[in-house]
Amino acid sequence: MTSRHSTTRTWPLFAVNFFMADMQSGIGPFVGVFLQERGWASGLIGTALTIGNIAGMLITTPIGGFIDASRNKRMWVVIPGICVVAASAIILVSQNFWAVTFSQIAQSLASAAIVPAVTGITLGIARQKGFNALNGRNQAFNHAGNMVGAALSGYLGYKFGYVAVFVLAAVFGAIAIACVLMIPAKSIDDRAARGSREDDSKAPPDGMSVLLKHKPLLVLALALALFHLGNAAIVPLYGLAAVAEEQANGPSFVATTVVIAQGVMIVTSLIAMQVAGKRNYWPVILVSFMFLPVRGVLAFFVSGWWGVVPMQVLDGIGTGLQTVAVPGMIARSLNGTGRINLGQGAVITVQGVGASLSPALGGWIAQWIGYGPTFLLLGGFGLASIALWLAFGAAVKKY
Repeated sequence: MTSRHSTTRTWPLFAVNFFMADMQSGIGPFVGVFLQERGWASGLIGTALTIGNIAGMLITTPIGGFIDASRNKRMWVVIPGICVVAASAIILVSQNFWAVTFSQIAQSLASAAIVPAVTGITLGIARQKGFNALNGRNQAFNHAGNMVGAALSGYLGYKFGYVAVFVLAAVFGAIAIACVLMIPAKSIDDRAARGSREDDSKAPPDGMSVLLKHKPLLVLALALALFHLGNAAIVPLYGLAAVAEEQANGPSFVATTVVIAQGVMIVTSLIAMQVAGKRNYWPVILVSFMFLPVRGVLAFFVSGWWGVVPMQVLDGIGTGLQTVAVPGMIARSLNGTGRINLGQGAVITVQGVGASLSPALGGWIAQWIGYGPTFLLLGGFGLASIALWLAFGAAVKKY
């Protein structure tokens, strides 16, 4: 990593991770308010966003398979970059329902492809032996990009309006394309990038059924789905509770939560890299699950600005651990199958189902029983993840 040749491969990869922040979340957080200001009804906004989310969940696993088979891994970062630029341009040019829906599908394609693509490139450069260290640094740069992107979006949106936010997303996407093309194509080993057997260069990849037969992958996916079923709704509901009680200003509250969480994730991802390097990923993921119940209890007792910092610090620790440990465990457990990126896409899909259902579940429960008890209930999903992780410890501990 210290040689000149290694630097020519890794600094563009770190830059990709920094600028891909807007390729993952993109213009999504701002689309609803942007369309509402232009006369869209909430039902129509929700329909367009939902179609995009469904499209993303449907294509994430197949895209992982395409990335495995591809001999041009860099192209799978270029395509998401183009999608982000297109999504930003389309929604600025036209607020027609189908144009907006198409832009959301393009954004979902970018979000679905970018993580397994960067995982594949990282594996192709570092191989299994060096993946943990390089992936940990990748995640630190990614969280830094999320933090800077959120701060810039908030500032530019305040000074120049939502158009500036969409332009920023397009610029980030274009820079990410330029950076990934600076990675020498020959430095990415395609077989290593998909996790093929290193001792047999002619061995074909395992069949697609490996995903259903691989117990560690199934346990990981289900545990993450339960975790995100509880986790995804806590911050939005916490913000709603604080704003409803007039304890916080909406835009500044959202910006603060993002910046605090991402700042903590930078440090946590580097720590996770060190711990996993000395032991394995199982205890790292176990600890990440433990922070959800704590956040649920904290949200029950503390509301408004007083709870923002501890809530987001805990979220940053839990999520920061997972951003390093989850791809690392998938890469390690599926090593030799030639299906690592397919597995990555499948896990993202399953945990995405949990995250997608979480806001609706939390919102309806809060409407029935109030915010406080809802936070406790959502935190309880973390206990379910812990129980599952411990119950199947024999299958996953070695990773």
